[in-house]
Amino acid sequence: MAERRTPEGLRYGWTTGACATAAATAAYTALLTGEFPDPVEVLLPKGRRPSFALATESRAAGSASAGVIKDAGDDPDVTHGALVVATVRAGEPGSGVAFAAGPGVGTVTRPGLPLEVGEPAINPVPRRLITEAVHRVAAAHGGTGDVLVEISIPDGEEMARHTWNPRLGILGGLSVLGTTGVVVPYSCSAWIDSIRRGVDVARAMGVTHVAGATGSTSERVVAELYGLPETALLDMGDFAGAVLKYLRRHPVDRLSLAGGFAKFSKLAAGHLDLHSKRSQVDLGLLAGLAERAGFAGLAGPITEANTALHALRLAEAEGLELGGLVAERARAVAAEVLGDAPISLDVVVIDRAGVIVGRAGPSPT
Repeated sequence: MAERRTPEGLRYGWTTGACATAAATAAYTALLTGEFPDPVEVLLPKGRRPSFALATESRAAGSASAGVIKDAGDDPDVTHGALVVATVRAGEPGSGVAFAAGPGVGTVTRPGLPLEVGEPAINPVPRRLITEAVHRVAAAHGGTGDVLVEISIPDGEEMARHTWNPRLGILGGLSVLGTTGVVVPYSCSAWIDSIRRGVDVARAMGVTHVAGATGSTSERVVAELYGLPETALLDMGDFAGAVLKYLRRHPVDRLSLAGGFAKFSKLAAGHLDLHSKRSQVDLGLLAGLAERAGFAGLAGPITEANTALHALRLAEAEGLELGGLVAERARAVAAEVLGDAPISLDVVVIDRAGVIVGRAGPSPT
């Protein structure tokens, strides 16, 4: 299959789910025939039929294993280069396809995810792709399709420490993910999906007040401010829009947004993606806020400021609480996105030292 690239020339990659499907296809084929197909072709959603080279293969009495190295393309994926191994064993007659978590694959321990508590963290779409692959192999080589498929990712437990899994209650390793089988470079789909799962887990555990924070400092500040448990904390990063749009459809009683002055200056300007490559601080907006607050003399200096933080310090020197004005405007933008969702909303703005420089919305309860 020809290498696929984005219009910007970035390589697409393959999800852990696609890699697991390829490994399981090869392993089950070897279990039935004694031979590993290499490369092994799989059928993904939208009719894609990529082929994967095998990195490992082995057979034992009653089982076969195959491994595929994950290529995430040009996406900065924590699992890029990981070995995804499938071990297939014969199951009880009539059992169908069952799944198990091997080393490096997590287990679900909290409600709210699309899998039951106690299940291996192999998401529904990868399960479906693997099941369909097993059926095709069984039909081609005279198998029953009654198998246990164990997915392992060596070093996956260490990799998972750099993901949302521990916070979501997925313990022991990574999740096997993917809805299309394809990783789109810099789409950040995994991060956005984790935000959604974080909301789901919070709701399932009866959490009524959640907080979306742009970074570790703002998360610490808002957690201490309101005494929030870990399950209430959403690692929002730059994706304010993802938090707001998902909560609009799946509301909780209360939402706090916390972030740095520069990031929330962008939100105040109407940007829902706060990444520096996709939005910039509008110093003119900050100057306008100062002018409307009766500090017309600050408009010029703020417009010419080097950074958002510089603008904040200029305002503070003149007694203007610019952080509070940004918080109010950011809250208005966020409230508009939430629409008529019954959510009490507040915004907390901090500086780089973690000092609160502005708040808007309900007071602490």
